[in-house]
Amino acid sequence: MPKLLSEDAVAKYRRDGYYFPIDVLSAAETRLLRDRLEEHEARIGSPIQGDRRHKAHLYLTWLNDLIRHPRILDAVEDVLGPDLLCWSTSFFIKEPADRGFVSWHQDATYWGLSTPDVMTVWVAFTPANLLNGCMKFMPGSHREQVEHRDTFDKDNLLSRGQEIAVKVDEAKGVAVPLEPGQASLHHVLLAHGSAPNMSGDRRIGFAIRYIPTHVKQAVGAKDSATLVRGRDLYNNFEPEPRPAADCAPEAMAAHAAIVGRQVQILYRGTGEAHFRP
Repeated sequence: MPKLLSEDAVAKYRRDGYYFPIDVLSAAETRLLRDRLEEHEARIGSPIQGDRRHKAHLYLTWLNDLIRHPRILDAVEDVLGPDLLCWSTSFFIKEPADRGFVSWHQDATYWGLSTPDVMTVWVAFTPANLLNGCMKFMPGSHREQVEHRDTFDKDNLLSRGQEIAVKVDEAKGVAVPLEPGQASLHHVLLAHGSAPNMSGDRRIGFAIRYIPTHVKQAVGAKDSATLVRGRDLYNNFEPEPRPAADCAPEAMAAHAAIVGRQVQILYRGTGEAHFRP
């Protein structure tokens, strides 16, 4: 019997490639997360960007706690099983009236993982709606990998500006509005994208990518991940250290090394050496 999702919800995820919304955090908990993010940005003197947007749970303790949140893990376990790794995380932040967008794409295209048993949990730190560029999902598109092309568009929030190489019928897309503290779940092969933020406030989302422990990294050097539930009997990924304090020197060094290695996987064949701003 599922721990958090209903049997119908699990069936919908498997059929459509996504499910939303699920209630994860209270309003107060979500406000605290945004406050902590913006306090961190004030300390570093700029919005979080570039390499620091990725795997920030390796140097920020409160994000390391979030990837282990019981309600999130209960939902993931209902689909992927009891032994779970957090493979990566990324902030997707759109500033007010910003040109930033996310093209239609499938995440699996460049991740190099051995199977499509991968789920993204997208947690809303702020409202996500049509005005500020919430995600849109293409139902059923997780059943087939399609060709992509790299654009490296400066306004595209994706690492390579990647987009599906064939025309997407956007009229069939389903908008994914979320309230602060809610999350959506989507399959690694689901086609999705989002428009620019036309509102007067930031749109902040935190994407957490989970895999069952049997998954492997199929390209490049051995990858790393964080065991968040159950047991890892496969040891396909090097275990990642938990930060002792926010931005502790040893945590920042580990983050730099791990993200540097992941850049080589995600940007293979392009000559890029770091995540774009």
